[in-house]
Amino acid sequence: MTAAKAIRRMAAAAGVFAGCLAHAGPAAADEAFVTNQQSDDVSVVDLDTATVVATIPVGGKPAGVVVSADGARAYVSSPEGKYVTVIDAAARSVVGRIDVGGGPVGIVLSPDDRRLFVADWYNNRILAIDTATLKVAGTVPVGRAPAGMAVTPDGSLLVSCDRDDDRLSFIDTRTLAVVGTATVGTHPFAVTLSPDGATAYVANVMSDDMSVVDVAARKETARVPTGDTPYGVALSGGLGFVTDQHADTVTVFDIKTLEVVKTVDTPAFPEGIAAARDGRKVWVASWNDDLLFSLDTATLSVVDEIPVGTSPRAFGNFIRRTD
Repeated sequence: MTAAKAIRRMAAAAGVFAGCLAHAGPAAADEAFVTNQQSDDVSVVDLDTATVVATIPVGGKPAGVVVSADGARAYVSSPEGKYVTVIDAAARSVVGRIDVGGGPVGIVLSPDDRRLFVADWYNNRILAIDTATLKVAGTVPVGRAPAGMAVTPDGSLLVSCDRDDDRLSFIDTRTLAVVGTATVGTHPFAVTLSPDGATAYVANVMSDDMSVVDVAARKETARVPTGDTPYGVALSGGLGFVTDQHADTVTVFDIKTLEVVKTVDTPAFPEGIAAARDGRKVWVASWNDDLLFSLDTATLSVVDEIPVGTSPRAFGNFIRRTD
């Protein structure tokens, strides 16, 4: 860690202490469920007070995470354990485990929370799981090493990053059939959709750029240059934010013009990223510094730095609404 980052971390710790004093009451706030791969657990972070309020052991080197739209559950993928852990979000307790085999990494829910999709990295398939029964309802063969996924707002289409085939697969969620593909950059790892589901933004970890894809046309329409090894993408307030793992930066671009507006120096090895509901911050996991940190979307500067578990990934939609 650089001296500047160490100073910033000490300042953030002081801010956390002050926040605890200022928020002594029971007011609810949105929370982050951060997967910590090397400590085999999930940190639950109150995003209002910027404090860890619980740590949940899950095992199996957790990586992917998705929180249900109703805030009731969090689902965590463990690639080495070959299972998905089901967490009661309010109780902070494990309530189920789904053995899926292979190497579950990417994980996403349908908008109605009824169907969980899990990308099996090693077996080149996506599993569809019924969240009521926690049973596998079907599987979809896709390209090699599927990683990140996203579902359109109407729930009809699942988009998968087929990393080692340098493409996206488009899957009909009703029939569980691949209905199209799109060639993108080298080794796409994460995908985020625009609020209307019309555009996909894809982080290409080996070509150091982000593909912009027309979902209806199944076609790449533009590329945005990023820093070294882009890992995740979030959208907020007319801006896009891309974590650049090996550059220790976040690339910020204008969604309309696709021009890069700033490259922000961050804690080391930023990975998972998600936007706060109020649009004022985006939250990012720092793998090397064992932090969850935030970027102010107005000033484009690092604000909070919260110590979590060891080697946080937070790959997926890790923010839980509590109201």
